[in-house]
Amino acid sequence: MPQVRNPILPGFNPDPSILRVGEDYYIATSTFEWYPGVQIHHSRDLANWELVARPLNRKSQLDMRGNPDSCGIWAPCLSHDGEKFWLVYTDVKRKDGSFKDTPNYIVTAPAIEGPWSDPIYVNSSGFDPSLFHDDDGRKWFVNMLWDHRRRPQLFEGIVLQEFDPKAGKLVGPRKNIYLGTDLALVEGPHLYKRNGWYYLLTAEGGTGYEHACTFARSRDIWGPYETHPQKYILTSKDHPHAALQRAGHGDIVDTPDGRTYLVHLTGRPTTQFRRCVLGRETAIQEAYWGNDDWLYVKNGPVPSLWVDLPAARDDTKYWEEKRYTFEAGLHKDFQWLRTPETDRIFRTAGDGKLTLIGRESIGSWFEQALVARRQTHFSCDAETVIDFSPTDHRQFAGLTAYYCRYNFFYLTVTAHADGQRELFIMASEASWPLGELRYPVPDGVRIPNEGKVRLALTIRGKELQFYYALEGEEELKKIGPVLDASIVSDECGGHQKHGSFTGAFVGVAASDLNGTAAEATFDYFAYRPVPHHSDRYEI
Repeated sequence: MPQVRNPILPGFNPDPSILRVGEDYYIATSTFEWYPGVQIHHSRDLANWELVARPLNRKSQLDMRGNPDSCGIWAPCLSHDGEKFWLVYTDVKRKDGSFKDTPNYIVTAPAIEGPWSDPIYVNSSGFDPSLFHDDDGRKWFVNMLWDHRRRPQLFEGIVLQEFDPKAGKLVGPRKNIYLGTDLALVEGPHLYKRNGWYYLLTAEGGTGYEHACTFARSRDIWGPYETHPQKYILTSKDHPHAALQRAGHGDIVDTPDGRTYLVHLTGRPTTQFRRCVLGRETAIQEAYWGNDDWLYVKNGPVPSLWVDLPAARDDTKYWEEKRYTFEAGLHKDFQWLRTPETDRIFRTAGDGKLTLIGRESIGSWFEQALVARRQTHFSCDAETVIDFSPTDHRQFAGLTAYYCRYNFFYLTVTAHADGQRELFIMASEASWPLGELRYPVPDGVRIPNEGKVRLALTIRGKELQFYYALEGEEELKKIGPVLDASIVSDECGGHQKHGSFTGAFVGVAASDLNGTAAEATFDYFAYRPVPHHSDRYEI
């Protein structure tokens, strides 16, 4: 079999749930505050994946206005019971402090493209829910259990309860079936059945550099569950120089010819500060069942950078330049933040242009006009042409490298208090908890009040440089100093250690703090991958 280099889903694609239906494989991943909710990729060979659906795409299913950064959609579980698809997920409303507000829901669909149903509310006792379809027709719901009292710890264990699909609710007794190991922070449960055993795959150690996949089994679904003799079937925690770090939160799939694979989240840190700019990505490992009926990862437990898969990967699309226009709406590569009411923040037209409607400030948790795509390469270029006529400094729009409220870089077209247009850079560099900005060019760069402006950025490893050109000018000019692109990463997201869960985006944004909904129009958006010597683990 050909060898394929991990990750299989580069860029922000964490918490993979994998499913095979016939010859078709699907992976669902978390999207957090980015709208629409949940990404589902499809493959026929485990090597080549295509984004085919974002199921939570309307207000009756999902409204995340007010959700803090790195809240929203956590750890979806995608399954099929022979009749339809089931998608289970958490919409986290609060994550910091002693409490977590974690309502869990289920939606269903006859086909992966939909139509997806309105959600059924299930419970709020914890997060990372999963649905297991037993061979007797019963359905079982598991999730991690949260204890705000820390008696003895916040991550209390994995709870099991039966789900009645006709009644649309949990029924019968509820039991904590697995407390985890001494690594703690047990979460991300998935149940399986094989050779008369019930198997429970969980994640432990938190989603940072101590992350791991833990495996356990029982003859009875209610337990007791014994832990795998290796404890952790996958982890990088004791191997800091492994190419794939933060390995954990996995799911298992079998191929039609009986091979077994484990998909899992991973991170590829850069710089001496070990910053994962591309976020938590999805990787895959070959696994096998031993004579003792335990699952083992080939060459594990440390994840392999190169893995044997049924087919080779075609990287043509990964390396090609993308030039987006908007006559047919937003390209599927793009998402926005939190709101289902898109008519208030953007519109597209037959002329191919994208218009953003200025709302709240960049970093708002309610309604900001920001449209962006994932950064999927360690080095890349992005550019756009903007037409915007601000009246003062409370109106600004432009090009951004964005992670969250507390870490972004933003080159804007704005105006001085006297109405003269200018270019102005805003930098939020690990600014938690206050969110105070730094201004690398304090006085801005004054530009004519008429005419479009071409805005661009280059990222080369940890170095980010902004550029601009006025209408009629061919050559881009630098503006501002070289900025630290590694700031736009999980490790600088602005929460406690390993408390930020998304990844770097590049895109366009507009704000009107006067409340007059000033509009900015963008002719196109270009994203250009750049091979770079520092990209040691670039696929």
